[in-house]
Amino acid sequence: MLDKAARENFPVAPFFLPRAWRDDLMAVYGYARLVDDIGDGDLPPGRDDAVWLGLPREAAADRLAMLDAFEADLRRVFDATPGHPLLRALQPTVRRHGLTPEPFLGLIEANRQDQRVSRYPGYADLLAYCELSANPVGRLVLAITGTATPERIRRSDAVCTALQIVEHLQDVAEDLRRDRVYLPAEDMARFGVTEADLAAPTGGAKVRALVKFEAERAGDLLNEGTPLVGSVHGRLKLLLAGFVAGGRAALAAVAAARYDVLPGPPKATKLGLLREVGSTLRREG
Repeated sequence: MLDKAARENFPVAPFFLPRAWRDDLMAVYGYARLVDDIGDGDLPPGRDDAVWLGLPREAAADRLAMLDAFEADLRRVFDATPGHPLLRALQPTVRRHGLTPEPFLGLIEANRQDQRVSRYPGYADLLAYCELSANPVGRLVLAITGTATPERIRRSDAVCTALQIVEHLQDVAEDLRRDRVYLPAEDMARFGVTEADLAAPTGGAKVRALVKFEAERAGDLLNEGTPLVGSVHGRLKLLLAGFVAGGRAALAAVAAARYDVLPGPPKATKLGLLREVGSTLRREG
């Protein structure tokens, strides 16, 4: 799980946080990654995830059955003892902070949606998906750090949705190989982009114009959410600045690739991330 954390656009649980926060954030991150791995069919071979969830080992290939069983086991976190070891590890975090099931259930529902929905007609449909797939993570961070307020949740949702959209832009080619397209169909039609265009080795002018348009939308969401950083203090301010900066640095990498994301995901450098952290802190200091 740590190797996947290192590949994210943003710092998951950096060293400067209190050890208790790091442990709790990694427990939540581990949960989110496992739900995604179940939904993507990326569970490590030979591991007993299905058995831990009370299913026959061969059921691991049935993503919806696995998600249903995982949800049933998640609910035991709140009133019993779950069977999956990762959920048992999550239980102390839930109890320590009085976390509710809703954000965890949202992440499961997003992965169910991935099994049933592979195209999004409009931007509003994509935002509704991000409400399930991304925003719960930010809400859990605020809950763990004891800083949740309605305004901070609103700002956090904007940041998390932006980060999800940026990730979709980076992964257009990989998502298409999974028969998923997260670029809204109405925007593809507006720019004259077809799925055949997305399957090309490199992006033509129309594809790059579409990616630029969606990147600007993500940038607007980051701008909307950035005041979240200035609303907190201490090490939490630095953590949240890292989230925002991760999105900005990833967008800068996409722009540096001239919005051609099809050859592979444009990734930010560590130096680029650090520069964006400094810029965010100066702006919200």
